[in-house]
Amino acid sequence: MKKTLAILLVLAMVLSLAACGEKPVQTTEAPQQSTPAQTQAPTESTAAPTQATTDPTQAPEPAVEELKNLNTYETKARELETWNVHYSQAAADLNILCNLFDGLLTNDNHGNLKLNAAKSYESPDGGLTWIFTLNEGMTWFDKDGNVQADVVASDWATGLEWVLNYAKNDSYNVSMPAEMIAGANDYYEYTKNLTETEGADAAKALTAEDGSKFAETVGIKVDDEAGTITYTLVDKLPYFPSVATYNCLYPLSAELVEELGVDGYRDVTWENMWYSGAYTVTYFVSQNQKVLTKSPNYWNDANCKRFDTVTIKMVDSASVAYQLFKNGELDHVSLDQATLQGIYNGTSDAELKANLVEARPTKYSYQMHLVYNKNLEDGETPDDNWNKAVANENFRKSLYYGLDLTPYLARTNAINPLSCQNYCYTGNGVAFTSDGTDYTQLVRKEMGLDYDSTKYVRYDAEKAAQYKAKAIEELTAKGVTFPVTVDYYISGSSDVAAQTAKVLEQVFADGLGSDYVVLKTNTYISSLANEVRKPRKASFFINGWGADFADPINFLGQETYDDTAAYYSNAYSFCNDNDDPDLIAAYKEFTDLVVKAKAITDDMDKRYAAFAKAEACFLDHALVIPCSYEVGWELTKINNYSKVYSMYGMQAYRYVDWETSTVPYTTEQMDAFAAAYAAE
Repeated sequence: MKKTLAILLVLAMVLSLAACGEKPVQTTEAPQQSTPAQTQAPTESTAAPTQATTDPTQAPEPAVEELKNLNTYETKARELETWNVHYSQAAADLNILCNLFDGLLTNDNHGNLKLNAAKSYESPDGGLTWIFTLNEGMTWFDKDGNVQADVVASDWATGLEWVLNYAKNDSYNVSMPAEMIAGANDYYEYTKNLTETEGADAAKALTAEDGSKFAETVGIKVDDEAGTITYTLVDKLPYFPSVATYNCLYPLSAELVEELGVDGYRDVTWENMWYSGAYTVTYFVSQNQKVLTKSPNYWNDANCKRFDTVTIKMVDSASVAYQLFKNGELDHVSLDQATLQGIYNGTSDAELKANLVEARPTKYSYQMHLVYNKNLEDGETPDDNWNKAVANENFRKSLYYGLDLTPYLARTNAINPLSCQNYCYTGNGVAFTSDGTDYTQLVRKEMGLDYDSTKYVRYDAEKAAQYKAKAIEELTAKGVTFPVTVDYYISGSSDVAAQTAKVLEQVFADGLGSDYVVLKTNTYISSLANEVRKPRKASFFINGWGADFADPINFLGQETYDDTAAYYSNAYSFCNDNDDPDLIAAYKEFTDLVVKAKAITDDMDKRYAAFAKAEACFLDHALVIPCSYEVGWELTKINNYSKVYSMYGMQAYRYVDWETSTVPYTTEQMDAFAAAYAAE
């Protein structure tokens, strides 16, 4: 995997292969792609997982019979909200939509870039210009498979114009192309100004046709006859091909827009949209189920293994999904706390213990996001006590070193909690150096954090006590009173969240002492954003972030100071609104390092080394506290190591080329799959 991902660093490449071959306990929202539901696991057991006893280099023979029809599920809280692939930024939507349309590139089961709608791509000038050449024979078709039009190069210009047009897409998915493609931000600002001065209809009338304002401004050239799409970027960006897996660069037929109208396409449905991917939708009832059916006119049918149907059932909870799995109505299930505990300890369904499988990590890196400009419970009065405390670096470092989150991790993975341990801010597997080193290893080296599966590495009681003593001295002089109340919010309707909050309260008490800080659990009714985040009532949030393309700026760019594009700085931490000079100095130091790293585009190893220094600075100042990865346990008839797997983008839910069995895999079988996968 690492070796192949490093191919991104080779700046002049031509590939010609055939294609195919997002919530934490307390929150219900996440940016870019919604954070997926987090499985809650028991706290009692920390025994090691079952180990494979088969030859570690040989994968088991596939089952005699594979699944022809896949039955899977989502919880009702993760129902799809829009069928418009250009408008959505939510994983709940994109997990479905990635099966219905083909982007230029996708990923394979190791996360490597893989050709899809493009049959080749190259950069003739070291990453400033990228040329994608399309496969022949691609078509747009309706839900029943009836061909509507050919897929042509100009569809990618139409799609990009839609994304960049303020009146059409409300700024959704605009950040990446606006930052990377020459003239893209200028066009976005033009449409925004046009909307504000002449009205939305004037901007909606714009197109990507030759001679248009878009064609004159934006660095994309298309040739329908040659089947080529050429992007000109603002700088040499070797990682740009990874953006081609994401929906901001997805195609759109101008004929469909003409047929439906701009407002009609904005509100497009599964029944009237055109498809170009491996599946169409043939049945949908909100909060009930969706049925994806193998597209009869799919251009790549000969090279792509698909299910006849994929049925996605909407369930109330993981416990309901478990019953459906036992009844044979689902082909996999993620296990909640009570179910996993019962199976593992033999108190219920003990016969399934041999089938317990540890899931692969999701792409989301979870952090404790501190709030630097907090209000009291009324949502209006500044919480001066907290705001002064959190601005103090010694106070933050006492939290950083004093919280042993192992019991909290056990709420997700009781059998192997430390597999959820998170060392960094940027997620694992997002970027690699030319020799295959994961970028996060560079950060850990800067921080002096060695990987250790036997303990929670960051926890250091001695350091925590030293920082606590310094913080008490400095903050007392500023009028801060102790213990400092730390407000934490959960959904009032979730018993699981309440139980997890109790564990977290104990983590704070055990690590730092109730004379110093007290974690106070509060509840909201329906909307974390409206009831808590926007009125700034919480002291911190535990949120996950998943990258959309293969570069650390996708993470670090969300945290910079005095930057309107930095999502977390403006929507969560409110760091720009705390006037403590030391806090501001720390943020500016970090931000300057990010800006310098971002400017390095001709040597990716130097770029990643510079970003690692910036991230280490961010963590050394404890401006955010790394929390966890999502690694739960499941029962499954799917070989997890055959599925698309990527730690960025939206391709991981493509139902293509999966290996399956009509009976659940055993722990030993999955361990053998994992060993063979690692040896590839």
